[in-house]
Amino acid sequence: MPEQNFIDYVKICCRSGAGGAGSSHFHRDKKTAKGGPDGGDGGRGGHIIIKGNKQLWTLLSLKYRKHIIAKRGGNGGDGHKTGANGDDIILEVPLGTVAKDVETGEELFEITDDAEERILVAGGRGGLGNAHFKSPTNQAPRYAQPGEEGKEEWKILELKVLADVGLVGFPNAGKSTLLSVITAAKPKIANYPFTTMVPNLGIVSYRDGRSFVMADIPGIIENAHKGKGLGHRFLKHIERNAILLFMIPFDANDINEEYTVLLKELKEFNEELLDKPRLIALTKADLVDDELEQMILSEKQWQDPTIIISSVQQKGIDQLKDQLWTMMNEKLS
Repeated sequence: MPEQNFIDYVKICCRSGAGGAGSSHFHRDKKTAKGGPDGGDGGRGGHIIIKGNKQLWTLLSLKYRKHIIAKRGGNGGDGHKTGANGDDIILEVPLGTVAKDVETGEELFEITDDAEERILVAGGRGGLGNAHFKSPTNQAPRYAQPGEEGKEEWKILELKVLADVGLVGFPNAGKSTLLSVITAAKPKIANYPFTTMVPNLGIVSYRDGRSFVMADIPGIIENAHKGKGLGHRFLKHIERNAILLFMIPFDANDINEEYTVLLKELKEFNEELLDKPRLIALTKADLVDDELEQMILSEKQWQDPTIIISSVQQKGIDQLKDQLWTMMNEKLS
């Protein structure tokens, strides 16, 4: 997916429809000159609704749609006729989209299921007709309620990429190369930091026709949790992955320090990320011989399961897929 087409954040002004006014009509026909009140209620104003669509991967459709305006409800009529509801506006978004209020920063809801609908901004209620106000002491009320005004509010829609496995590592850890080898995705690959500026998703084919989704999350840098670089934009995508595959290259200056910093960045951003199952992949094994590989491996200080891979040489790729599949099934059981 081209970078300019991947939009994971939009800020939109939403104006829901006003409710229609109630009617203050009195019944009249050929036989009735002074009938009782029969004014109908006004219709509610149109809602602005968010709907999940599993076919979407980006918020691109909303990038240039800054103002969302729903229609007002119809006024009540005679004979207890209720006005028509204003047409709702339905905004389709990818799964993993979070809605937030601009003023308070409060997270309102998250769309996680296909066809799931949530009201982002509710339309105004329709006013009651005069028939509702008839009483023993007031047989002919000449008033009805006006419709409730619609609401105008700024909202944020933010996408968190949803995948089974998320690749976590510093720039140049080999994440894009692995994704290109293990899936049909074709991410941009080059030997310089921040080649990947947006998450790339790919389908990993497994045994017996089974598959799972892998996401190449843009590289973390130290102090990313403080927003350094594109830290917050990078880190929020990791929240939506079931399993984290940490990638540390053999040519790192210090594999233990690199792993420690990665854990620290995740913890500072959201401590719950450390509760996710994780697998450590020591990458770029093609750059070292067997003796150096074993020497570096003997220096690791973590106890998490570790696998050695080379995307270029296809070394350890099948074992990696087996391990990830096993971890996913353990998580579901």
